[in-house]
Amino acid sequence: MTQTIKEQILEIRGTGLTNMFDVNMVQRLAYEHDFYELVTWLEEHRKEYVRFILTGEE
Repeated sequence: MTQTIKEQILEIRGTGLTNMFDVNMVQRLAYEHDFYELVTWLEEHRKEYVRFILTGEE
């Protein structure tokens, strides 16, 4: 996970607009915020994403 991806995840979380386990909505919000790297990354790294959400570990 790059620093950019981490920052984008935290920014989406900060909006409070979705449950962070709703990956499809996280992707939609990422797209709306022009976080295209995150949209693509989530497609390929869902397990890593869930681990980050649960534990804060990368």
